[in-house]
Amino acid sequence: MTINIDTTVTNTAFADLGLIEPLLRAVAAEGYTVPTPIQAQAIPHLIQGRDLLGIAQTGTGKTAAFTLPILQRLTGARGRPAPRGTQVLVLTPTRELAIQIADSVATYGRHLPLRRAVIYGGVGQGPQVKAMARGVDVLVATPGRLLDLMQQGHVRLDGLGTFVLDEADRMLDMGFIRDVRKIVARLPAKRQTLLFSATMPATIAELAGELLHDCVRVEVTPSATTVERIAQRVMFVARGDKRRLLGELLAGPEIRRAIVFSRTKHGANKIADELKKQGVKADAIHGNKSQGARQRTLEDFRAGRVRALVATDIAARGLDIDGVTHIINFDLPNEPESYVHRIGRTARAGADGAAVSFCDADEVAFLRDIERTIRQAVPVDPEHRWHADAVARLHQSRGPVKSPPRTGGKKNGAGQPDGAKHRPGGRRRRKAGGFSPAPTGQHRPAPRAEHRAG
Repeated sequence: MTINIDTTVTNTAFADLGLIEPLLRAVAAEGYTVPTPIQAQAIPHLIQGRDLLGIAQTGTGKTAAFTLPILQRLTGARGRPAPRGTQVLVLTPTRELAIQIADSVATYGRHLPLRRAVIYGGVGQGPQVKAMARGVDVLVATPGRLLDLMQQGHVRLDGLGTFVLDEADRMLDMGFIRDVRKIVARLPAKRQTLLFSATMPATIAELAGELLHDCVRVEVTPSATTVERIAQRVMFVARGDKRRLLGELLAGPEIRRAIVFSRTKHGANKIADELKKQGVKADAIHGNKSQGARQRTLEDFRAGRVRALVATDIAARGLDIDGVTHIINFDLPNEPESYVHRIGRTARAGADGAAVSFCDADEVAFLRDIERTIRQAVPVDPEHRWHADAVARLHQSRGPVKSPPRTGGKKNGAGQPDGAKHRPGGRRRRKAGGFSPAPTGQHRPAPRAEHRAG
């Protein structure tokens, strides 16, 4: 049986969720007072031991939604984990996300006597083997390295009580589903299982049916929708002018911290090098860099020593960095779902954010796929020096994007609320660095009133 839960509104406080005092103290120390919808609805069911299917876009607070109840259940568990064993396994697709989840476990469990370990590839296995020798309460891992250590006998999962599969759709995109199934085959049949995914393709839906029993389904927003606080724009530009346009955007003071997405590793390096020549503090992060180099780049970005982080999809998936004001899609993704994940790197923890996408003639089809996926047209920004009329006309020739009606008001063909005026010409000119909305009547959400856990 599946229980569907509406998570559109929550007036709940963390103290109302049944969490124990050490966890409430840890949450309060982080400055969080009001749970996000997925936290408010999922935590009580997870404390009771229910299976859960969470369909949630990035930035909705799902890490705390499963970490807090797992830690609480561990405090009531009898016994300790066996040598090389674990009571909880969190499986996630990337090294960066594994590290972040492990850090969240440490943050929320700071007042609890629990041991944790994180396992991922790209580094020597010695410290990871040593960490597992005594057994741990919570293990966060990526599939490849975990399977390797299991086959060597350094990790055993026969005493597992809770299994979390995070970012399941990305596991599919990265070709990890076969490894996931091998790991699942080694898990005890009697366990609590949590599966989180931003989208629900057929393969993931089938996997959820196999793994989950009598589960609660928590869907924060419809599959593949974008965060409403993000002001989206598309700029039509010739491919050869993209770097000049990017330089002008980053010259403006409005962009305080940006992630720039490239489709390839080589492209990410070239973009970062060009930005450095222009005086922009930039660095690239992708799969060809060592884990140590990637972590140093991320720390520099978090600390403000790097203003523009140039990333590929694989390297940036799951990054949870506060204060990212802008996402810039230098290359549009050829998988429309990746667009949702990319722009979800901004507008986190209740903040507002902006996303701008460059689109050349070869990417018009990608843009149209994205617009169909998010069920709205991305507003066009023609007020920049490198605007390409030919690309704009090519996009217009594809016809309007048809989006289903949304509760709370109709939308016109441009994806804007009814009453928004379409002004094809004569708009006020502004600097390319600015991302203030063009006069299309687009709604700007009111500032948030509470601080919510990310």
